[in-house]
Amino acid sequence: MIILKTDAQIEIMRKAGKIVAETLEMIGDKVKPGITTAEIDRAAEEFILSRGAKPAFKGYRGFPATTCISINEEVVHGIPGNRMLVEGQIVSVDLGCIVNGFYGDSAATFPVGQISEEKRKLIEVTRRSLEVGLSHVKDGNKLGQVSAAIQKCVEDEGFSVVRDMVGHGIGKNLHEDPQVPHFGPEEAGPVLKKGMVIAIEPMVNAGGYQVVQKADGWTIVTADGSDSAHFEHSVAVTDNGLDILTKL
Repeated sequence: MIILKTDAQIEIMRKAGKIVAETLEMIGDKVKPGITTAEIDRAAEEFILSRGAKPAFKGYRGFPATTCISINEEVVHGIPGNRMLVEGQIVSVDLGCIVNGFYGDSAATFPVGQISEEKRKLIEVTRRSLEVGLSHVKDGNKLGQVSAAIQKCVEDEGFSVVRDMVGHGIGKNLHEDPQVPHFGPEEAGPVLKKGMVIAIEPMVNAGGYQVVQKADGWTIVTADGSDSAHFEHSVAVTDNGLDILTKL
């Protein structure tokens, strides 16, 4: 069941989204060779708590950290630890927070120092695919128009969109209806309506779209070992388009 949000509820989600966006911006400044993923996670948790919010991921279904930090071929759900970032890697950071019972959720992929042209293109195409998808968010459009636009943007550049992991509705729960695929026909999915709040989060692989889960029970990696990038915004559907809740 898709739960429509009131204007007042969306304003609370905007507060959560702003804290998430500020946390990601802070993390972007810290992503450099030599820092560990645990240090990034600790900084994110301290920042979120300092803003009066609660980390959304820590303890969610048993996840042990505030952030999901995924490096190179890791697509999503990487667990922070003593791994040190190394020049030339790309690192995706996904995080959320809770304000007055409502969630904000966003993700971005950062370069670690100087990266290859292929990695840079992967980041740019993934970011652009999210922007293209967002341009189709409008009251009365089909969700499939968003999904199809993202897929076309990605595949036109020779990359692939992950099929096994999708975006989601968001509100009083981190994951609500509807599911938000980043591929498929334009006519698929529900009609977007004012008050819907969804998290759109294309995960884009340099190689094939197939993924597998690592033995830790969390980390999702590309099946062929190719690099992967990830961007996400939580957005509200309005009368005349969209309202990005996780943008600075």
